[in-house]
Amino acid sequence: MSKVSLMLAAALAVSAPTFAQQSQPAPQPAAQPSPAPNSVNGHRENQQDRIANGVQSGQLTAGETKNLESREANLNQQIHADRTANGGKLTPQERQQINNRQNNISRSIYQDKHNAAQAHYGNNAVGQRRENQQDRIAQGIRSGQMTAGEAARTEGREQNINRSIAADRAANGGHLTQQERQNINQRQNSTSRQIYRQKHNGAHQAR
Repeated sequence: MSKVSLMLAAALAVSAPTFAQQSQPAPQPAAQPSPAPNSVNGHRENQQDRIANGVQSGQLTAGETKNLESREANLNQQIHADRTANGGKLTPQERQQINNRQNNISRSIYQDKHNAAQAHYGNNAVGQRRENQQDRIAQGIRSGQMTAGEAARTEGREQNINRSIAADRAANGGHLTQQERQNINQRQNSTSRQIYRQKHNGAHQAR
């Protein structure tokens, strides 16, 4: 074998491991496991999903959602306080108390989604706007971008708007005057901005 051939073979032998090393795929970060369904966090995530589904389907009115999310927010505060007082953990007694409260909320979700109260929006611009905002709230609840407290406050505003619309229509034979329509639109714009801020403010629902 010629001297040139020997040099070429040596160069290939040296570069081969380097090439093989470079062609290896980069290690992927391990996926974060979902909380166990029966855990405190798993129960919270499941109930938020059920509320989101009820909001989007119209089975939960704004008032019902506000009440449910207020209870969820209070429970979240209790969980946080208990964990802070115990080095990040829950005692068996605290876990049992939380489980009882979660079961109560779970029953309320079922009852609210199966009672006669339904969210009705109507086939008009105002109704379509209300439905669109409820869909955005549902998405924020489901993704965790909106905390229970944020969802409760936003649905409280939606409930007040819905009451104003019902009162205005009752006073005008089922219709809205131009001035009433403009006022409602301004309030819907304000609520829409609030939804956006809450979904992008860095606060997330505990999972």
